[in-house]
Order: sequence, then C-alpha cells, then structure tokens
Amino acid sequence: MLQLLTFLVEKFSLLSNFKLFESSWLDGECPAQRGPPPPLRRGDLLEVPRTLFTHFGIYLGDNKVAHLIPDILPVFTNNNKLISSVITNKRLIIGCMYKCATVRIDTLDDFAYGSSVLVNRMDKVMKTHPLSNEAVAKRAEKLLGAFPYSLLWNNCEHFVTYCRYGTAASRQTEKFCQCLKSIIRDQRSVIVTGLLGIVSMVCFGMALSTTLPTILIPFTLWMAG
Repeated sequence: MLQLLTFLVEKFSLLSNFKLFESSWLDGECPAQRGPPPPLRRGDLLEVPRTLFTHFGIYLGDNKVAHLIPDILPVFTNNNKLISSVITNKRLIIGCMYKCATVRIDTLDDFAYGSSVLVNRMDKVMKTHPLSNEAVAKRAEKLLGAFPYSLLWNNCEHFVTYCRYGTAASRQTEKFCQCLKSIIRDQRSVIVTGLLGIVSMVCFGMALSTTLPTILIPFTLWMAG
C-alpha cells in the first residue's frame, strides 16, 4: 500500500508540474519579459506561451501571422467572413476533437492573445539552418487553408518547423511521449491499473466490459515495462 501511495504521489506531482504541450527547445532559459514585441522580420518564427501548451506561427509582415490552429467552423460553412473571425475556445476544442484545422492569417495581437511573443528561439538548437526569411514566409502562405490536424503528430509546431527548417518536428510531442513512456515503464502502473480494474468489477459487476480491461491493461503494461 505504501508503494502504491508513493507511485500516485509521484505521478500526480509530475502531471501537475508538466505543461502538457509546452515547448522546451531551450530548457532553463528565462521566458521573455512582458511588453511590446521585439522588431519582427517577415519569416520569423514566433511562439507564445499558453496555459497548457505553446502556440507557434510564422510572421508575414504588416502585423500579420500565419498559424495552424484547430477550427470546426470550416466543416459547416464556406462563409469566409465568419471563418476569419477570431477562433473561440469552443471552436478550437471541437476542431481538435474532429482533427479539423486551418492555416490562417491573424493579426499579431490576436495571435499573441495577451501573451509575450518569443522570436526564433529554435534557431539555437535545430540541427538544420533556417531557410531564408522570404522562403519561410512563402512556404507558410502556400499552406493557407484547410489542413489535416493531429494534436501530437501534426500540430502548429510541426507547421512552423516545416516552414522554417524544411523538417516538421515538435518538441512538445517529444516531451509528452517521454512522460508517457516513463509512466508505462514504471511497474507500479500495473498495480494501480489492476486495483482500478478490481474496483470497477466490484462497482459494476462481473462483465466482459470490466473483466477484460482488468486483465489486458495490467498485462500490457507489465509486458511493456
């Protein structure tokens, strides 16, 4: 029981301090101070911190930013004026669930949404040199419109790294997968899932929907560990 409690405390602590989709290209670097954004050039890679993740875009000049963002609205309407309105959280979440997104242009203020703007931080750690700023901007402009979306495998970070470096990559995805791997490899996960399965069988009775997961999930975690 002590081992189980230790496991739960460790994992809850990990998740509470882990910003699920936060970029960590420059771990340990102090975030930018709030205030007016630095001078920007067309083709710059921009990032803004959110509560649970970091959002990315490509600066196009004239206070405009191209960015990939989930949006369900284009599925239901072709009204460009309506689609071009600022995406609400509801539109974003439903679009994320249905894997619908667009590469769109918004003003720098709408893109930043009150957060600090960080510029070209990935240049220091990417193995490949960035393309010319004009080539980066043109790549982003060619991709405007409807776009397939995956929270882990085809998100806004993949979009900007493809535009600027020619290779799609996401540190946020890598960080999440490393966290998930550490949980799976921890053999105490087998104990926790087994106990949860037994609880579900006690509460909901012996049925295929409760018995099968109680056996298969702990077994799979045990094999993976």
